[in-house]
Amino acid sequence: MIISKNIYFIIILSFIFVFFSCKNNKNKLTYQPSEKDIKGYKDTLVRANTFLIQKDKERIESFAKRKNWEMQISKTGLYYEIYQKTNKELLEPSNIVLINYKIELLDGTLCYSSDSTGSKTMKIGKSGEISGLEEGLLLMRIGEKARFIIPPYLAMGLIGDMKKIPSRSILVYEIEVLKKIDF
Repeated sequence: MIISKNIYFIIILSFIFVFFSCKNNKNKLTYQPSEKDIKGYKDTLVRANTFLIQKDKERIESFAKRKNWEMQISKTGLYYEIYQKTNKELLEPSNIVLINYKIELLDGTLCYSSDSTGSKTMKIGKSGEISGLEEGLLLMRIGEKARFIIPPYLAMGLIGDMKKIPSRSILVYEIEVLKKIDF
């Protein structure tokens, strides 16, 4: 019996010691990276992103070359070709437009299409759509047809859409601006 009382006492004493030592050292358990560590992390991320952007650029240019598409490149890195032009009104931010579209991956996998979902109405700059799509639409006029190749950082990014578009996907859009909707 004496041994069990001593063990019981030691266990309780141990719990009390652990409780108070954790409580008193709460701030010591939190890691605070130094300025040097933070700069190192940032430099590593910049190098990784630069590498990924370069690889995406190579894949896009190879794809466009195989298709014989004459793509132009915007300042942000959007590849675009307006292959059916009109002299109609140029689209502007806040315009509401009706579009036909097809979204594919570089390997030809069809993700979404207005053939299955119907034409889409969207407000340019306010729709919450892919930034590369909105940028591309601002290069177009009513009635035009275009194709966009959108790198991941202008598309769905690291996550994809968690449905049909995988993470870090390069998207190929076929777009036709049917009309501008006035209210």
